[in-house]
Amino acid sequence: MEPEETKEEQGTSLAQSAAAKLSRMSERTKQLGNVIQDPVRQKRIILVIVCVVLLLDNMLYMVIVPIIPAYLEGLQRAADQALDNPVNQNFTNSTIHKSAKENFDLQIGVLFASKAIVQLLINPLSGTFIDRVGYEIPLFIGLSIMFLSTVTFAFAENYASLFLARSVQGVGSAFADTSGIALIADRYTEEKERSKALGIALAFISFGSLAAPPFGGILFQFAGKSIPFLILALVCLIDGVLCLVVLKPFSQRERENMPVGTPIYKLMLDPYIAVVAGALTICNIPLAFLEPTIANWMEDTMHASEWEIGMTWFPSFFPHVLGVYLTVKLAEKYPQLQWFYGAIGMVFIGASSCTVPACKNFGQLMIPLCGICFGIAFVDTALLPTLGFLVDVRHVSVYGSVYAIADISYCLAYALGPVVAGQIVHDLGFVQLNLGMGLANVLYAPALLLLSNVTKMKPSFSERNMLLEDGPTGLYDTIKMEEREKKRKGLCTTIDDNGINTFAQRSPSEEDSSGAEYA
Repeated sequence: MEPEETKEEQGTSLAQSAAAKLSRMSERTKQLGNVIQDPVRQKRIILVIVCVVLLLDNMLYMVIVPIIPAYLEGLQRAADQALDNPVNQNFTNSTIHKSAKENFDLQIGVLFASKAIVQLLINPLSGTFIDRVGYEIPLFIGLSIMFLSTVTFAFAENYASLFLARSVQGVGSAFADTSGIALIADRYTEEKERSKALGIALAFISFGSLAAPPFGGILFQFAGKSIPFLILALVCLIDGVLCLVVLKPFSQRERENMPVGTPIYKLMLDPYIAVVAGALTICNIPLAFLEPTIANWMEDTMHASEWEIGMTWFPSFFPHVLGVYLTVKLAEKYPQLQWFYGAIGMVFIGASSCTVPACKNFGQLMIPLCGICFGIAFVDTALLPTLGFLVDVRHVSVYGSVYAIADISYCLAYALGPVVAGQIVHDLGFVQLNLGMGLANVLYAPALLLLSNVTKMKPSFSERNMLLEDGPTGLYDTIKMEEREKKRKGLCTTIDDNGINTFAQRSPSEEDSSGAEYA
């Protein structure tokens, strides 16, 4: 009997121990849930999620720079060996091989540009979609597509599959980048907080773009083509899981009670937004046009080594972060001068771009390239928060479409760069390319004067009244429209016990209080 009782006691103690452990785990899960749902902590976690998205997108954008040309050259050599085989050699194969060899540079340029071109085409649709369904679902969709693109890159074995992976990445970026930046603008409503948060996001964009080439080159050389893409895919998967846990994109229904955003075509017609979009495009042209052309120029003029070409842009990360930090600090003290910081940045970019062709060695070249990235940091950090503020005071505070316009501005520069820059260098020369880009930035800088009075703007109507500008659609809206008209004429509307509208002359004090309500 005693052994049986001992077994029963042991079983009971094990069950109690398991129940206690499950209870502790449940308590910890509840505590973790409470921490995640805390508004302050949730904003920080959201910022981390978005920064990782931007880091991944830009690393995937630039990591192929040292990998794909070498990989395609290897495929080309394998094709050469197959064509050299007398059994397989014929006139048709030789003609195709010769044509492919002549168009190799063009194929590389089209492959690099395909992501930006697809993103440019998808952005108007993604911006509208974000305004309709909110920020969380498009962010998760973008992460999922980016994960698929990264895995495709890892296992692609020919040009067609690489082109497909690059194009699919453009679709994912159109959703993830735009919704991520818009989510930051939505959660960080104070201008100082918003500028700081967007500055941090821009620092991650810069780090991703500048650290990816050496990251990809080193891993490609020692571990093979697939490893860098698999690492990025793993980080993307972790960020997607975090997005599901924290944002819960498919369980929230907050959009049902939020206003409808201003259509993207109306935002494009806003002169202030148009000026900002133009500045974002022009300031990124030097970077977008130099990336595909500077390597050949360095080889021809200064006989640069492979490691120097690979490290060309990495030192520029530090002045870019410095530019972001300075702009955020200046914006905190003098927020009314955001336009001026953008203009200074464009002058920096213009002067630096003009001095690139004068450099004779790798050390000298670092100075203007750092100047270009420093200026871009000033422009982006000053003008991205300005877009959010313009939507707040001139339209409806829904940010999907306006940051889709910003993304379109970036994509326009990076879509043209790989395709157009090489042809300009071939027809006009590298010097003329840089002088033209520098002059364009310097000449555009005064246009930012149009933004000098932006910080003095105040919203003249509430978001609901903005939505009623096309006319009332119901009884409540009709009454509100009538009250607004009577307010302007010094009358107020009341409804008596019988439901009949009556009008009375208002005193000055009543006008003041009513004006505060409708302002």
